[in-house]
Amino acid sequence: MSKLVAFAAIQGGYQVVAQVEGELRNTLESMDASTKVEFPNTGYYLPIIYSLLGMKVETLEDLLKPMEFARKLLPPHIKGKHYLPYLGPLLDAGMAAIFAYEIKEALRIVKQPDFYFPEEDPDLENGKKWLGPADDVILRKRGVEFVDGTAPGFAAMVGAAPDPEIAKMIVEEYQKRNLYIFCAANHNGTTLIDQLIEMDVQIGWNTRIVPFGPDISSAVFALGFANRVAMAFGGVQPGDYKKILRYNKNRVFAFVNALGDIGTEWACAAAGCVNWGFPTLADTDI
Repeated sequence: MSKLVAFAAIQGGYQVVAQVEGELRNTLESMDASTKVEFPNTGYYLPIIYSLLGMKVETLEDLLKPMEFARKLLPPHIKGKHYLPYLGPLLDAGMAAIFAYEIKEALRIVKQPDFYFPEEDPDLENGKKWLGPADDVILRKRGVEFVDGTAPGFAAMVGAAPDPEIAKMIVEEYQKRNLYIFCAANHNGTTLIDQLIEMDVQIGWNTRIVPFGPDISSAVFALGFANRVAMAFGGVQPGDYKKILRYNKNRVFAFVNALGDIGTEWACAAAGCVNWGFPTLADTDI
């Protein structure tokens, strides 16, 4: 594994955790610690934290414990002379970033409760194109498709294609293979979803092109959905992180398709996905 990749991912993990720690601290200073925290209409709390750590986050104060866990998970920085394998530290840094990103998204929902439109399809006429985390109704309806083989897997697409025509071409190729396309993040302010809308491509759960959110942190909704599938349909208990991750690797087939330059924040997210057994394909040199 490239030392440069490991360095970028670990640096990204530190940056993301520090950023979210500051955001959580500021939120606790401005809002009551007992303020309710939740993803809308789900009994799985914050699903990644709940499924892997067994922690039930219900208030702002409850976020402190998983935040501390993420901080402790960060490995030492890669040095000039490093004689140990990079994979373990890379995976830890990635997982720390994923926990932090889920906390970041929870804080967004607390502070901007109308940012996401938690339905099956967006309301483009009213500017509601980002759906955010799927609720339990959508999970029951769509999650079973990953179990019975109706959906062979999903492509988590982050960033934006070089142009709208290429964006449409890539997505249509994935649709031909019955994949779900989970979209998040932007590249230089442009999102894949914006490009698809420009090309008059219909988006939403019903077309399997799901606009989760405009930032890389929104990619955690794809991982949270996968973990909820493991709990809801695989019978895996919350906190049994080994079985959760193994179930995803063996039953929920997925990959990340990164479109655009991969900086440290994307690198640590990609490293986090490796814990699930989800590799990353990119259209740029890494």
